[in-house]
Amino acid sequence: MSGTSGMYHEGSRALQDRYDTRRLADRLEQVTVHERFTPEDRAFIERLDMFFLATVDDDGQPTCSYKGGDPGFVRVVDDWTLAFPNYDGNGMYRSMGNLSISPAVGLLFIDFERQRRMRVEGTATIRTDDELLQHYPEAQFMVRVAARRIFPNCPRYIHRFQLVERSPFVPRSKQQTPIPGWKQTDWARDVLPATDPANDPARTAPGR
Repeated sequence: MSGTSGMYHEGSRALQDRYDTRRLADRLEQVTVHERFTPEDRAFIERLDMFFLATVDDDGQPTCSYKGGDPGFVRVVDDWTLAFPNYDGNGMYRSMGNLSISPAVGLLFIDFERQRRMRVEGTATIRTDDELLQHYPEAQFMVRVAARRIFPNCPRYIHRFQLVERSPFVPRSKQQTPIPGWKQTDWARDVLPATDPANDPARTAPGR
């Protein structure tokens, strides 16, 4: 466990002092914040099918994006590192572009059914030749995150949701991935990458 190792800056401290939570904040850092993934952390992360990713651009502007897949699409590969695939998206590469120039990232994992959440802060690296790519059909590359801080959050305000349906657009082995409908609209059709499956005239049935 880490101690009070610079997790809080002057802005945090000012609010802690205003609301008399400095002692509580320091205690939480002492008893919950850690640098290595525990077996419980691994089990929690690898049973989830989504997380939120925070990155920062070259002007210091933060953004947050949703990342989804099948359960286990995020893997804890060792005590310090997790990895996840990057699938085809809208081609903007805002989050991935951000981490390629500013690798500090924050990941928020939430289990809405069990009402638990975990934060992971660390440094991200894009790997186009990662050995894990063989396990993720249609993944463009892998992202590995070297953890700096891992800690749970108070779950009391997590709304409880239950899964209705996983996205049919998540690439899966031995299954053709549907074409999203927006790729077949007039504004998008002529600017798609040359190798995009949506250019195949045999695959024109629109999806969501």
